[in-house]
Amino acid sequence: MTADKIKAAALAHFANHGYSGASLSGIASDVGIKTPSIYAHFKNKDELFLAVTEEAIAHEWEKATAYFNDSSLSFKEKLYGFLQLQMENYEQDERAKFWLRTSFFPPEHLEEQLMDHVYSYLDKMESLLLQEFKEAKEPGLQDLNIKYAAKAYIALLDGVFVEMLYGGEGSAEERLEASWYMYERALFN
Repeated sequence: MTADKIKAAALAHFANHGYSGASLSGIASDVGIKTPSIYAHFKNKDELFLAVTEEAIAHEWEKATAYFNDSSLSFKEKLYGFLQLQMENYEQDERAKFWLRTSFFPPEHLEEQLMDHVYSYLDKMESLLLQEFKEAKEPGLQDLNIKYAAKAYIALLDGVFVEMLYGGEGSAEERLEASWYMYERALFN
């Protein structure tokens, strides 16, 4: 139970302050324990950070697969809606904020290990999108190179993520609208 409380507090600290800005003493204080008590559950800050990362990745993947399994939306609605959902999640969900921040700004000494997680997630996302494209019944999609369409969608998502990190919500919304306008015209017109 205490390990879960430690991870929850750590998630908030890492999401809002990054790896170097988060302190074990601040995390311990939020949990209501002394800093050395953290070591009963986690060997060090790195182990805690990696445990939080793995949970955040699993959570984000569950949300993505649940979203794309929703059969009430058209393919086009799913693609656009997922972009909007990612923006909302970044603003409202500490795990999404943490995962995005970690993906783009990993602690240098953990970068290789974290990039393995990032690329694994991106590969799974591309596979999920390829399956969605294969199953889509939209006219004209059968003439597309769906592998390129899936990769372009991920690039569009990356562009929105970068703007969320650097430009803020209003700027990210503008980037989303402009990018989606061009992507939609290429795929569905």
